[in-house]
Amino acid sequence: MRSAASFPIRDSLLPVVGVVVLVLLWYAAIAAKLVDPVLLPSPWETMKAMWTGVADGTLLHDFLRTVERTILATLIAMVLAIPLGIVLGSWPRLYLALEFVIDFFRSTPASAMFPLFLVVFGVGDETKILVATFGAALVILFNVAYGVMNARKNRLLAAKVMGASRARILFEVTLLESLPQTFVGLRNGVSLALVIVVVAEMFIGSADGLGHRVFEAQQLLQMPDMYAAIFAAGALGYCLNLLFQVAERRLVHWSGK
Repeated sequence: MRSAASFPIRDSLLPVVGVVVLVLLWYAAIAAKLVDPVLLPSPWETMKAMWTGVADGTLLHDFLRTVERTILATLIAMVLAIPLGIVLGSWPRLYLALEFVIDFFRSTPASAMFPLFLVVFGVGDETKILVATFGAALVILFNVAYGVMNARKNRLLAAKVMGASRARILFEVTLLESLPQTFVGLRNGVSLALVIVVVAEMFIGSADGLGHRVFEAQQLLQMPDMYAAIFAAGALGYCLNLLFQVAERRLVHWSGK
């Protein structure tokens, strides 16, 4: 019997199966008239709307604005949360003192913070970026601190026995040991930042972005444009997550060893 490794081409095509099934189910729902045709355009109409939006620059502009806000929010969250997570993870008593506050705000839906951020920062890009930063930073902070606190004790003890200083142990052992969990936080953080940015673009006085495009198209019953923007947002989220996965495989190649 031939092993699964003998069929690399078939394995590489497996992800396409899900896409084909989705498209077939979509066409089946239209043929069976399960949904009003006005509300559910065909995949072809949706792809045509996406191509038109990219060609004339409107969808591409909104896509790039959402990318800009999401990446900026994630970068700010990383700069704030990673050092703080390392500090909290290195001093468990300090983390315990702040654990309730961190978990409380981490469990609070970021959308519930919109009114507060609007009052403080007003309507504008700053509010969208900062509320996304807030949500992403808490997720990253928790994962970094957890990774530092759960660094392998035998490696820490080995470094101490060999006479390594506290600073060297922190940066050359603890920090590296925490990277797998840190990347878990980064993937979750960028996904959450994208969700918050898209929702903020819908409801916080935005003139562009994928969220604004989805909301405007829905209000005008331009359903192909709405679905095109939704799929563009989904593709963006998938690509951002994939980017961090590739970076993790290259930078944390020792994970699990």
